[in-house]
Amino acid sequence: MKYICDICKWEYDEKKGYPEGGIAPGTKWEDVPDDFKCPLCFVGKEKFSEK
Repeated sequence: MKYICDICKWEYDEKKGYPEGGIAPGTKWEDVPDDFKCPLCFVGKEKFSEK
């Protein structure tokens, strides 16, 4: 599953994770920490939509 930032369109892909931010490949979106911020525009998880 993929999730996209509604503001800047940065994409989180569960298969790839976000290793540079400490999120391992295969991490489901619901398991990403609640304080996660978009690495490009710094908005929270609530500003992401399922792609």
